[in-house]
Order: sequence, then C-alpha cells, then structure tokens
Amino acid sequence: MLRAAVTTLIRGTQASSLTLRRSVRLVNPGWLSVLAAFGLSVIGVYGIDLARNPSGGGLGSIAQKQVIFITIGIAGGVIIAAPHYRWLVHLARPAMLVSVLLMIFLILPFVPESIVKPKNGTRGWINLQVADFQPSEVAKIAYVLVIARYLRYREEHRRFLGLVPLGLITFVPVGLILLQPDLGTACLFIPSLFAMLLAAGARLRHLAVIVLIGALAAPAAYPLLRPHQKARLIGLLKQVQDDRTSEDNLNYQAFRAQEVAGAGQWSGVSDAHARALIRYNRLPEGHNDMIFSVVVCRFGMVGGLGVIALSGVWVLGALGAAASCREPFGRLICVGLSAFVATQAVINIGMNLGVLPIIGITLPFVSYGGSSILSCWLMTALVFSVGLHRPVRPHRPSFEFEDDEAPAA
Repeated sequence: MLRAAVTTLIRGTQASSLTLRRSVRLVNPGWLSVLAAFGLSVIGVYGIDLARNPSGGGLGSIAQKQVIFITIGIAGGVIIAAPHYRWLVHLARPAMLVSVLLMIFLILPFVPESIVKPKNGTRGWINLQVADFQPSEVAKIAYVLVIARYLRYREEHRRFLGLVPLGLITFVPVGLILLQPDLGTACLFIPSLFAMLLAAGARLRHLAVIVLIGALAAPAAYPLLRPHQKARLIGLLKQVQDDRTSEDNLNYQAFRAQEVAGAGQWSGVSDAHARALIRYNRLPEGHNDMIFSVVVCRFGMVGGLGVIALSGVWVLGALGAAASCREPFGRLICVGLSAFVATQAVINIGMNLGVLPIIGITLPFVSYGGSSILSCWLMTALVFSVGLHRPVRPHRPSFEFEDDEAPAA
C-alpha cells in the first residue's frame, strides 16, 4: 500500500513537472520577435506598394511578390523552428562552406551577367529566373552558427591572441562581400562578432584595443574605397555642413529621401498624397533602401517611431530568448542574430535620416527583396526555436570562468 502511494506521488510529481515545463515554454520570448516580424512585414508590403504602384487600386506586382516571399519565409521558418536547434551545430560548417563557394562564384570574372546579375555596380545576386538570390544573406546566418559553434565551450577568446582565429574566420565572408563590392552588408559582421564575444565572456579591454586599432587604421582604408563610396562620404560631409550644392548629384538620393520623409510631418499624409509625393520627388530605391522615408511620408513621425519600436521589440525578443537559454550555442545564436538585425536597422534608418552615408543596405523585414525577407524570417525562426527548446538545466555552466576576477593577459 505504501509502495503504491509512493509510486502515485512520483507519477504525480513527474506530471506536474511536465506541465510546468510546457507552461514555461509557452512563455517564449521568441514570440516577441515573431509578432514584431509580422508587423514589420505588413508595413513593408504597404510601403513597397506605395513606392512602386503610383496609381494605387490594389497591390502592385512588386508588393505581391513580397507577399509570396514572406509566405515562403514563414513556412520555412516553421520547419526550422520545429526541431531542436542543436541540430544546427552539425549544419554550421557546411552552410558556411556553401555560402563561401557561392560568393566566390559571384566574383569570378568569366561568369556572364545573365547568371550573376549586377545591381548598382555590385555583383551580389545569382539570377534564378524566377527571382534573384543573394548568397550574402545566407552567409549572415551561417556566420552566426559557425561563431556560436566555435565559442560555445572554449576559453581561448578570453586571451587577446585567442581572438586571432575568430578574426580569420570573419575575414573570409567579409573579404568576399567587399570584393562584390557590397560595403553595407560587410559592415554588419563585426558588430555581430563583438556582441557574441561579449556574451561569451571575452574581455572588454581586448575588444576596446581592437576598436582603437580599427579607428586609427580607418583613414588608411580611404584610398581603397570605390569612387562611388568616396562620393557618398563626401556627400555626407556636405550634408552635415548644410551644403545643398550637391543636391542634384552626390546627395540626390539622400535629399530626395529627406524631402519625402519630411512631408509626412507628425501624423503623415493620405494614401493618394503620399503616392503623388513619391512620384514627384522621384525617390530612388523607395521600395528598397529608402523605404523608411516612404513609411514616414505616409504615416508621419508616428509611423517612423512605430517601425523603430517594432525593430526594437524584435531585438528584445531575441535577447530575451538568449537570456532564458542556459545552453551556450543557443544563447550565442540569439545574440549574434540580434546584433545583425539591430545594426542593419540602425544603419538603414540613419541613411534615410541623413546622419549616415548611403551604403546600400536594406531595412530588415520592411525593404523589398526575396533573399532579404527569407533570411529575416529564418533568423526569427531560429530565435523562436531557441526560446521554445531551451533546456531547463545546461550540460555545463554557460560562460562562467574561474578567472573572472583574476587579471588576464
């Protein structure tokens, strides 16, 4: 009788524990990222239609394509998020290898333009007939997986020389992207690496030294820039000085974007008025890099702040999933992806507001682009998967080192 009572008690405890685990998993911080991604995607479809369908009257062809890309991204995200994220440990290296090979293919001089489709002087897309594929979008996710895999149970990165292998790993995708040349995408990798290093327990003073060295060496890189990249830097300086002599050449795109955004004022203008303003100002890349200005024109500063807030919610959800995960691989995935999205959003919005040079970078979830929206939704799926499958107990303490208080080289 006593044995039966003990057995019943144990089974009841196990059932309660299982129920508790299920309820904890329902409170998944990744839901914040999912909801924010959906909201931004809806805003993006509307903004794309404003920019590319001046007559209105239903969604234009470009906006319809974006809806298809979003649907595929969500479907793919569900498939990615369902299994435990730790299977990605085995996929990290092959994914990085494939993305590197594809980026090498992009810069081969004998590949015809019918296959590698240049856009604005950048050989960054492979023509798949039905759509253009951008391998650097795959490289962003693969890079995060590779760095997370490398750092998860190591301590070498807590020494200054231990950062060298990570620098070499980073140099490969960044170098290939710069050769396309795509300065905007290349700029996203370093902030992501630094964020992951900080989350993995790297010493702040080591990273500060690297930043200082980079800042001192930056002027030496100016002669290596392409003519149009130099022109954008010069244009930004003229813009800061309120020199409008470059309005029709160097700063044409920046001034058009600011004119369109400024017309929205606080609460925005009507749909028809917004379409007329965009058409009148001939805003370049209004459906792509400059879509934030389109949104602000239609919905005013309130709409712009809404986009910023939703982007912040996405990052908050990713960091929440990282904080709730005691397993290092999952935590680093979320931190790395959040840094990519945050950096990209800040740069794009800064471009539209005229406080950063235009370097050809999209606004996550909002700008038009099949590869971009697919990678954004896959990032969201990875964040959700980490929040969904986070272990209650880690196999070992996550980034806790005995020498945290001791001086290091």
